[in-house]
Amino acid sequence: MSTNEYTPIIGLEIHVEMRTNSKMFCGCPAEHFGAEPNSHTCPVCLGLPGALPVANGEAIKRTVKIGLALGCSIAEESKFDRKNYFYPDLPKGYQISQYDQPLCYEGLVHTDSGDVRITRVHLEEDTAKLQHVTLTPDQMKAANVEHADVSLLDFNRSGVPLVEIVTEPDIKTGAQAREFGKLLVQTLRYLGVSDCDMEKGSLRLEANISVQSEEEKAAGKLPNYKVEVKNLNSFRFLERAIDFEIERHTAMRRAGETPTQETRGWNDDRSVTFSQRSKEEAEDYRYFPDPDLPPLYLSQELVTEIGESLPELPQAAYIRLQSGYGLSAQNAEVFTAEREVLLAGEQLLQAAQKSELEPQTVANDVVNKKVETWILDAERVSSAPPEEVAAEVKKVLQTIAKARQTESIPAEEVHAIMDEIASTADGKDAIEKYRSGKVQVIGFLMGQLMRKLQKKVDAGEVKQVLENYLQND
Repeated sequence: MSTNEYTPIIGLEIHVEMRTNSKMFCGCPAEHFGAEPNSHTCPVCLGLPGALPVANGEAIKRTVKIGLALGCSIAEESKFDRKNYFYPDLPKGYQISQYDQPLCYEGLVHTDSGDVRITRVHLEEDTAKLQHVTLTPDQMKAANVEHADVSLLDFNRSGVPLVEIVTEPDIKTGAQAREFGKLLVQTLRYLGVSDCDMEKGSLRLEANISVQSEEEKAAGKLPNYKVEVKNLNSFRFLERAIDFEIERHTAMRRAGETPTQETRGWNDDRSVTFSQRSKEEAEDYRYFPDPDLPPLYLSQELVTEIGESLPELPQAAYIRLQSGYGLSAQNAEVFTAEREVLLAGEQLLQAAQKSELEPQTVANDVVNKKVETWILDAERVSSAPPEEVAAEVKKVLQTIAKARQTESIPAEEVHAIMDEIASTADGKDAIEKYRSGKVQVIGFLMGQLMRKLQKKVDAGEVKQVLENYLQND
């Protein structure tokens, strides 16, 4: 998409907290949300001198799983690096990450707005968490501090496995970025590698944005700057921040200015981004291989085994439900929203076929809440035992079948009622109009007929009998 003479160039960096029992390089519990501050720590994740890290094998396997699901190549050899920078939430003064040899590289994700290439999927450790609070006088006295506004550090999150997914700058609009992000989250949840709960900080979004002039595009050159908008915690914020930046950059470049290469934040109350700091380059981090961690070597057998364990992915399931069960695109989207919903929903669709109910009819009644059920509630389904899900499927089908059960109406009864309608002025007039070619009046006659029948009947069947009556009498 081009905004007049400038084309948006957008790449995303998405950080995902991995769902593992232990942290990335130590045995502390990885679950940190809601835990007592600084209760899940040890010398390794606190960065104490002499503490040695040991890589979490399950986190490595799950990163490979993500890479395969995103169509990536998997590196036979990769390594961990030290990314050096100072920040209060980084206890060692560096982050263990991956730089030039990531686990996964060169993937591809299809969106309705175009393909998005995946540059890399690499594994690293999360930082600690800063909490900015205002203390009460009693708390100030207990903590022996002079100022009420303080920053507190919770190291429970420090060292939690973190996967970073980096795209090529293939995204052109905020809407496409939102679509890609939602599809990515859906895929990660299908894989079971993360809950991707943005309210808990399990998923953080960052966008790198610039706009390309026609001259740069013709020369095959990218703009000589980019602006990063960090720490976006919803897809709505991501879309709005990108669209705001596109307009800001375009206006500046039209005026002959080049936007400053910097990191910015998003203020949703004002619907604007704001400057935070100048943007670092890779050399600013002084990457070098971590001397405490050996290189990673993955056998082809292991990669194949991980690949064979992948579940059916959402895009494939979405297509299959339409082709296999005749579901509409809207219903297929609802039934594939979460993997738990897909598994339970497919039981319902299979049972519908066996009971000679149309799967699309059943899906439509469930999606439009014409029947009360928890089949589309992923959390409820995931906590229910199989026999309870089976019982719910049976109950839903019985309810739908009963609601759609109709009485058979003999043609003679329909003809008798139509003779009665034909004896009225309005009925006679409508019948004459129909027979003269104004077939749209059949709606009026159907209404009259159904009111007089006062039974639950198949409207299509009744209409067929009515048409025969009108054409033959």
